[in-house]
Amino acid sequence: MSYSLQRMTEADASETIEWITCQYDFNPDEVQDWVGNLHFNWGMSVKAIDEENNTIALLNMSDYRIEEETPLIIEEKPQLIQRLNKLRYISVFSFIVSEQYRHTKLNYEMMMAIWEDLQKYDFVFIPVMHRLKTHSYWKRWGAYEFYRDSMSIYYILPISEKIKESCMEE
Repeated sequence: MSYSLQRMTEADASETIEWITCQYDFNPDEVQDWVGNLHFNWGMSVKAIDEENNTIALLNMSDYRIEEETPLIIEEKPQLIQRLNKLRYISVFSFIVSEQYRHTKLNYEMMMAIWEDLQKYDFVFIPVMHRLKTHSYWKRWGAYEFYRDSMSIYYILPISEKIKESCMEE
């Protein structure tokens, strides 16, 4: 299984919409709105291409804020969200790997493709819907839960020591 990794651009938006819609069974119009308005960071996003030039995986990163994903945190944990928003973070919007490439080194290589760039952040914000199976995957990377609501569990993947100090205050 040979593949290559490349950074994404806005030209990848329609493919991203298609992948997210199919993977999660979401409404395509809603996904199009998210991709257009939730601050996708195309330069930090990565896609994997196989030897026939087919996309086999997408790691979509976003600069959207935690409260855009879960507005309830403002009411339930106002001190926590204030502390987190003082730090620099980027979000994993979606990470989709084709079935035949799951449980291979591809997902690791995709994360490592942006790892150096992630070092300028204090943490990575990772929302994971309850029904998905990737909770243990992110925990193996060192992510930990900091909040949950009826839709998702929200994880922090620490990058700098600042995040550890900030969350310990809670």
